[in-house]
Amino acid sequence: MTTVLNDASRAALVPDYVLGIAPYQAGKPIEELAREFGLDPAGIVKLASNENPLGMPPSAKQAMMDAAANLARYPDPNGFDLKSVLAKRYDVPQNWITLGNGSNDLLELASLALLSPGTDSVYAQYAFAVYRLATQARGARHIVVPASGYGHDLDAMFAAITPQTRLLFVANPNNPTGTFQPAEEIAAFLERVYKTHGDRVTVVLDEAYTEYLDPELRFDSTQWVRQYSNLIVTRTLSKAYGLAGLRVGYALSQPRLTDLLNRVRQPFNVNTLAQAAAIAALSDADFLRQAYEMNKAGKQTLADAFASLNLEFVPSYGNFVLVRVGDASAVNLALLKRGIIVRPVAGDGLPEWLRVTIGLPKENDLFIQALTQVLAAP
Repeated sequence: MTTVLNDASRAALVPDYVLGIAPYQAGKPIEELAREFGLDPAGIVKLASNENPLGMPPSAKQAMMDAAANLARYPDPNGFDLKSVLAKRYDVPQNWITLGNGSNDLLELASLALLSPGTDSVYAQYAFAVYRLATQARGARHIVVPASGYGHDLDAMFAAITPQTRLLFVANPNNPTGTFQPAEEIAAFLERVYKTHGDRVTVVLDEAYTEYLDPELRFDSTQWVRQYSNLIVTRTLSKAYGLAGLRVGYALSQPRLTDLLNRVRQPFNVNTLAQAAAIAALSDADFLRQAYEMNKAGKQTLADAFASLNLEFVPSYGNFVLVRVGDASAVNLALLKRGIIVRPVAGDGLPEWLRVTIGLPKENDLFIQALTQVLAAP
């Protein structure tokens, strides 16, 4: 006999913390907008998901095509060749590296390994939404520390640590605000956390946008991984390396943490094509330089336009700019009707703001024209 559950009975079988999760809202796909407003997909400009407007490196495309001959077999579950490239680049052993289905996967793995009901995580107001989602999915408590200038208040985050704290997330640069904490501030923070709490509190340093930093701001976070056994550094190839659709990221940490992450990691979480493309992309210095230079120029273009429109914006260290437009919902809808997709961030506690990914020069110009028209309309 089959028992049919009503909504109340079904809910009783599911943890409250799971039912309370608001699913992640990704940027609107081009095809969806085209269907919704009857637009030509070829004329739509998508500046919503912090993707690389250059696409993926030709070298990665070729590597992916070469690897396609082996798709009848499972991927290397340990990613030996990709880890070899990363180990050489960062001068660390392979058992200090964890591969992920994008860096989102690694954030989830950290929460899965270290959080449970009765524990808590600490992260900043206006920080990456996945920190909230990953914490809630484990039934852990959120400690959200008020932002300082739309960025992380590291002193307040340190003060917020409790005896139940197991994870502390720091995004640098931060998404969606684009703020950045200098190396000396991060170093001092890591020292305080480790000296006071040791391995009981793990810090996740999320560096998804680090390749967009100007050279004088860059630093080698692997030195901190060597120094602190409670640190996980995560990076992704979805942004500057142009591999968003393949979903591949990696984490660096000492073996104690790498072992924990691999205990909860799915064995084939990075597919064959992603591994091959990542190896090629990591070696493509010319593509990475081009992506950085185009992003820097485009960021200045948007900043100049926002200043001329008397719009408040947050100076960005990533590949996007957060801008205050007033009635962001109405402005966003008007932009969508003109074929421009940007990212509303009301769900991040910023209802008057839009996050705009930096695109190709023509795409940036089309966005600025459309925004100017929308703001000038009665």
